[in-house]
Amino acid sequence: MADEAMTTGSGAALRPVSGPARAAMTLAVFTLAIFTSAFLLFAIQPMFTKMVLPLLGGSPSVWSVAMVFFQGLLLAGYLYAHLLSTRLSPRIAAFVHLGLMAITLFALPIAISDRLGAPPGEGQALWLIGLFLASVGLPFFAIAGNGPLLQAWFARTGHPHANDPYFLYGASNLGSFAALLLYPVAIEPLLNLRSQTLGWSAGFVLLAGLIGLAALRLGTVAPYTRAETDAAVADRPGLGAILGWITLSFIPSGLLVAVTAHLSTDVAAAPFMWVMPLALFLLTFVLIFRDRPLVPMAAIERILPILAAGLVLFSYFGSRVFLLVFAVHIAFFFAATLVCHARLYAARPAARHLTTFYLWMSFGGVLGGLFCGILAPVIFDRIIEYPLLVIAAVLALPALGQIRRADLLRQVIPVLVLGAVYLAALFIVASQWGAEIGPALPSIFIVSGFFCLIAYRRPAIVAAMLPILFIALNVMQQVVNQREHERSFFGVHKLELRENGQLRILSHGTTVHGAMRIQNADGTPYTGRPKPLTYYHPEAPIAEGLRAVPPRPEGRRIGVVGLGAGAHACNGEASDRWTFFEIDAAVVRIAKDPREFRFLSECAPASRIVLGDARLTLVNEPKAAFDSLLIDAFSSDSIPTHLLTREAVALYLDRLAEDGVLTLHISNRHLELESVVAALARDAGAVALYKADPGEGRPTLEARIPSMVVVMAKSAAPLKPFEAIEGWRPIQDRGVAVWTDDFSNIVGALIRNYRRQ
Repeated sequence: MADEAMTTGSGAALRPVSGPARAAMTLAVFTLAIFTSAFLLFAIQPMFTKMVLPLLGGSPSVWSVAMVFFQGLLLAGYLYAHLLSTRLSPRIAAFVHLGLMAITLFALPIAISDRLGAPPGEGQALWLIGLFLASVGLPFFAIAGNGPLLQAWFARTGHPHANDPYFLYGASNLGSFAALLLYPVAIEPLLNLRSQTLGWSAGFVLLAGLIGLAALRLGTVAPYTRAETDAAVADRPGLGAILGWITLSFIPSGLLVAVTAHLSTDVAAAPFMWVMPLALFLLTFVLIFRDRPLVPMAAIERILPILAAGLVLFSYFGSRVFLLVFAVHIAFFFAATLVCHARLYAARPAARHLTTFYLWMSFGGVLGGLFCGILAPVIFDRIIEYPLLVIAAVLALPALGQIRRADLLRQVIPVLVLGAVYLAALFIVASQWGAEIGPALPSIFIVSGFFCLIAYRRPAIVAAMLPILFIALNVMQQVVNQREHERSFFGVHKLELRENGQLRILSHGTTVHGAMRIQNADGTPYTGRPKPLTYYHPEAPIAEGLRAVPPRPEGRRIGVVGLGAGAHACNGEASDRWTFFEIDAAVVRIAKDPREFRFLSECAPASRIVLGDARLTLVNEPKAAFDSLLIDAFSSDSIPTHLLTREAVALYLDRLAEDGVLTLHISNRHLELESVVAALARDAGAVALYKADPGEGRPTLEARIPSMVVVMAKSAAPLKPFEAIEGWRPIQDRGVAVWTDDFSNIVGALIRNYRRQ
């Protein structure tokens, strides 16, 4: 039997491997090579993105663009694998691929390229893609195609399972899953970035050796016969099958970007928040790409419409129950991805078309990431892409494809008609009475949401109701609060009227970044000097930090990292000289427009605004340039971690006068940051005080709201004035490790926060 030819799904006549021991060794080599390749492929993504994150203000959009880049280069890798496996013999293909890996060694260890210079004020996404390409393009490309390439090689080894190598995709995704799981809980907390890059380089060398061993295991391949070539052409996937693969890959890939951006905006733009959705995305392949799925897909398909309706409801009540909302978003994403990937596996072609299948699947993934990460911020002024993908995921349910057209119309048309009537009535009522009916609108919304829950066994009804509910939510926010949107690379900024039109607020995500009274209680315009509200209230810790800096005859030199609405300017004096450091040009436009906010125009008309990330632009300021320096850069509720590192604090103190005061605003719902700043103060030899202000306890934006603030100085003398102010105490040092540009521990900050609650 050892000399008999056998036929695999690739269509070529092969000699079978000799003996079970050799077969086991062949399988082990290919499995280990695929696992290692996938581990490196997905370890490099959070590692390098974390390296780049400080260059663009720690924005969650950095990860969104990174995913688009990595998906695009993965597609290029899959095309490379397809060409190698279809145009060259395995032996020659192995020689070419090992040559590429040898060349890549000269690009290691991985580091940020300096060829592109500093980030621009506009067009950050394209600049970021160029930076990724110049820095990690070659190493990532060298391993991007290993999954399908090694599976195609395995299909030509003559192994007993060579005719269906798709099971090896599970090993690939298991390696990816392991990398993403270990990175935030072991690699990031224990190793600095330099050690990580060196470890990755060592892993790359190991992978090259494993691929060499895999190449030696290739069977002797006989030339294709004319009949075999004709058979391969005859069962080549058609346009319908290809469009199906693209669509079913597009939906989960787009959801991956949308969900990750949504969650990391409100906690932290850090690997911990990035890898969780991506790990679940890859886990679905492990669970689904097998003959018997490891999850009950019938139950998943029934649950998906319920989760979709829940997402709509929590879009309105999101910030109040964050953990529950977090769970609903993750659960929906996981269920939707399982549904799409299960349909993909069911539609897979024969092994001879394996690389074609992966190529088009990757192409759909690139389109999904491109749509959410690059195009949507340009096309839409708010987050429209996420609701559209939620609807698309429900439409992807297999049950919808099994409904007869007549039954489908009978279910959907009444819902659409009633929904149109409901939306028209909602718009008329909201336009007529506006904010007066605001408290009643959520109840209408909840009733509509429950309709979706009741109809979950009929996904067509749910799919028809979802756009109606999303539009209803937008009507409530747009009409009742007169909401406007400004979208940039760094997120969506919302301008709203609150308190019956008396206050204008600026918010991002779930956090208010500024509020100003524009009308008196009687409806007349408010024309006095704008009063800082919320975190910047005159009696709040941030204002106390500024008042503790004594006046100067020539005026105090005040620096603020994070412009917001510019409210803090009205806590100063006429002689003060202000410099604001702001990364987002859209925020600058809003703050400088007196039709929106008058803080800058009335209180600091001569202020200087420096555009760009503060870590990069502060370097250009002279030493001892500021008597007061406030670090108040938020992305929703997330403080960019690169602004809370040893290197960052050293820069702040260096730009601070000897008797100056550094103020750090560390209010956060999810991270315990007092310990982090205490470690930074200890490391810098600085003196620090902390205040947790409970606020005024009144449910109004005009009240002083709760805040957590640290003041720091080079010696104790500048902090003497705080002894007379109630609530300030020495910062509590719990002995946590100092965060650096190479090291941070978001997981630890999360755990400490929930332990103290």
